Amino acid sequence: MAKASYACVECGYRTPKPLGRCPGCGAWGSFQEVAPQPSRKAEPRQGQTLALLPLSQVDEAEERRFSSGLFEVDRVLGGGFVPGEVVLLGGEPGVGKSTLLLEMARRMPQRVYYVAGEESPAQIKLRARRLGVEELLLVRETQLEPLLALLERDPPEALFVDSIQTIAANGSPGSLVAVREATSAFVRFAKERGTAVVLVGHVTKEGVVAGPKSVEHAVDATLYLETAGVYRVLRSAKNRFGPVGELGVFRMEEEGLLEVKNPSEAFLLERPLGVPGSAIALALAGERALALEVQALAAKTPFPAPRRVVQGLDPRRVDMVLAVLERRLGLPLGNLDVYVNLAGGLRVLDPGLDLAVALAVYSAVVGRPLPEDLAAVGEVGLLGEVRSVVGLERRLKEGERAGFRRFLHPGNTRGLAQAVEAYLG
Repeated sequence: MAKASYACVECGYRTPKPLGRCPGCGAWGSFQEVAPQPSRKAEPRQGQTLALLPLSQVDEAEERRFSSGLFEVDRVLGGGFVPGEVVLLGGEPGVGKSTLLLEMARRMPQRVYYVAGEESPAQIKLRARRLGVEELLLVRETQLEPLLALLERDPPEALFVDSIQTIAANGSPGSLVAVREATSAFVRFAKERGTAVVLVGHVTKEGVVAGPKSVEHAVDATLYLETAGVYRVLRSAKNRFGPVGELGVFRMEEEGLLEVKNPSEAFLLERPLGVPGSAIALALAGERALALEVQALAAKTPFPAPRRVVQGLDPRRVDMVLAVLERRLGLPLGNLDVYVNLAGGLRVLDPGLDLAVALAVYSAVVGRPLPEDLAAVGEVGLLGEVRSVVGLERRLKEGERAGFRRFLHPGNTRGLAQAVEAYLG
């Protein structure tokens, strides 16, 4: 008689006994017992014939998107929800995930079901009243089977599950097995019925959605709602139907999440003028161009090794820019602590910010401010050259819309030394 074995729900690694940590993928507590299967020869299925389907004979399904009711969410999704799409929404506790769902439910003309797994209907009603939500179809059920039975009887056009960790399926709610099984069930339901599903997921201390990685692979889009100063930023980390890295910006007010139509103006609102160490960068996040302020501060270090502190930017690229400044332009940084910050709390990993970082640091060290109407964009190479970037035309148009009149970019400067000489020499 065949013995039972155990398999990792993450990577499928098999072992005769359960282990605390999977040797294959490193996941903890991920082993599930697999019942022994009797050995038998494969037999052809009666009455079923498999056939190959040429791609030329596949009917092209027209993309029928519908709006979430919020322009910023539609931008991140790539134009709105696609019927049958499954979206995973993650974020820190209290960042506004439930508020965002209620805002969408209030504006969407489609029939929306809201699965309340974390809060009671009374608590949801209090928040909904504050946001101006008059009608909402609530489902207070955390057992997967009864919930699926209800959805099959009367399927909605959109389903919000808050949150996937509260659904019990073949295990206690929140366990790896339960999260994986519940996600798979909702994905099957969405594809069969054409319902757009949003699954709210908890995040770990590393900032990623908790649960097995198979959850992120199963869904069509993964979005993160993050805090950026007084703003909330919705960012796409995965999107099968739109661009990755797209940003939507909101401001949390008493009446709910308000869309920020002009993020460049919002993030530059408190920009100080005529101060050394400030440079305007024309960044690109997904398809969206933004004018952002890069700030730099240099101070004599009391330590044997100078400190490099970076916020909102890629620390490795900033280190590279500092090395180019010191080696190619002779800027003395060996005994200085250097702090570089992207003002406003936003996080953008774009090589097109290199030139603005270089100008801000140089300005901070020599104590000379840059012109107030100057914006810069360009990748800095190890030889001190300014290299081309993606979406230059879009960036320059955004800079003009934000009120800047002079621009430094790969098309009008041959290198970093020339750019520094022109404005800080």
